Amino acid sequence: MLPMVSGKSAVIEGALHPSLWHVRRMSEEHTRYLAWFAEVAIHHQMSGRGFKERGGPVAIVAKKDWKLKARKPVRHKKIKRLIERLTVPLGVDTDLSSAFLETASFGPWDLLIVDKLPLGMEVESPDNEIIAFPTLRGVLAWNPNLKWCEVDHGAIPFLMNGADCMAAGIHRACDTIEIGDLIWIRDQSHGKPLAIGWATMNAMEMVDATKGKAVKMLHHIGDELWELEL
Repeated sequence: MLPMVSGKSAVIEGALHPSLWHVRRMSEEHTRYLAWFAEVAIHHQMSGRGFKERGGPVAIVAKKDWKLKARKPVRHKKIKRLIERLTVPLGVDTDLSSAFLETASFGPWDLLIVDKLPLGMEVESPDNEIIAFPTLRGVLAWNPNLKWCEVDHGAIPFLMNGADCMAAGIHRACDTIEIGDLIWIRDQSHGKPLAIGWATMNAMEMVDATKGKAVKMLHHIGDELWELEL
């Protein structure tokens, strides 16, 4: 049974297939997130900091010449194990059995596309292990409880430019983080995801340290994966 609705939207809402409710909710959340991000951008531009990192090159992982390839639909039962690897370690509980699922390659990464949004990825770790992890859009959709660290506003412009995350900007971290883990970085004020990268310190170290690199950048808002149009 479709959810009850009222007002002028009732006819439109009632015509939606149940699987499309998930897409619409994600779209609304994405719109709110972009509005928040625009406010952050304006704040940093007005303060004179902008989005250029000072001193040193910016680390960019995804390449501009990467193309989406080998895109194909896939049945839920064929990738059930992949979905578990994407969600269970992060404390995510989601049901994708009714979603339209696809897989594709993006450069050296493999993507899981859910209802035409790239929500999951498989990447190779520095130790040559294949790791499954949500993309930033996946973090937005699934809101994981684990493997996060929080940064202050001063760190945001550097992360937006693809720089590695320094320990000085980290104020809190999930206590399950160990060196070598793939983790997501969120802003301290709103809890919104900003970037994903490899932990070079454990949780206690990255919170206590006042200098040094804590997270090696992999994927951030505004990079080629974030801007990927499907």
